[in-house]
Amino acid sequence: MIRSILPIIIIGEKKIDKTRKNTIIRVNKMRRELVTQGAEGRVYNAEWLGGSVIIKQRFPKQYRHPDLDAHITRERMKAEARALTRCRICGIKTPVVFDVDFEKNEIILENIPQSMTVRNYIYEAAKNNILMDSELMLDLAEKIGQVLAKLHSNHIIHGDLTTSNMLLVPPYESSDIILIDFGLSSIDERAEDKAVDLYVLERAILSTHPNTEPFVAQALSVYELSGGKVAKDVIKRLDEVKLRGRKKLCFG
Repeated sequence: MIRSILPIIIIGEKKIDKTRKNTIIRVNKMRRELVTQGAEGRVYNAEWLGGSVIIKQRFPKQYRHPDLDAHITRERMKAEARALTRCRICGIKTPVVFDVDFEKNEIILENIPQSMTVRNYIYEAAKNNILMDSELMLDLAEKIGQVLAKLHSNHIIHGDLTTSNMLLVPPYESSDIILIDFGLSSIDERAEDKAVDLYVLERAILSTHPNTEPFVAQALSVYELSGGKVAKDVIKRLDEVKLRGRKKLCFG
């Protein structure tokens, strides 16, 4: 695994040090393998400086003016790198940011070996007839509640909380939660944004995984207990967000 012993290299800015020229050349020539492509960009596996990394590449949006698109992309990349770094400072496990390249719209991240998404972990549990209200699964929900309470107590809004954006590593049963994909993240103290974060996660879990009501209830209960007054305010606001969501579904 690559050690993050060098400061993040910002490629595409005019302040590049000439002593980093060889490193930059290696970045540009590295091999990569497409893992997935979504609405915002592509994700690759690649080799970089002798180790395995993940590359997140944002592609241009043709419906936006090029200058506006470049500005929005740059700001979102900055926000993602800052959020990931801030998480690690706060003790929340996330991939290490190795490099940000504004010319290619790429972020180079630590590749976490043998990781499994919480989504796939829940699917595997269901295949093995493990109930969502079992001790094993409620322990996982507790970990989710704790990490989200810490995230929000530091005013970090993830923006796209789903079980696909949470990783576990072996041994999976005792693994901490590793949060990934902060492409829509922001820093905000408002309870409203934190409540929307939880609402997105709740909807994602209930719509993706059947019979997960006890699992969600456990995660939210632990969130409220772990996060103090701030979390209590968020849970209260969450009820209001849910009500608005139901009205929207009913009336459009």
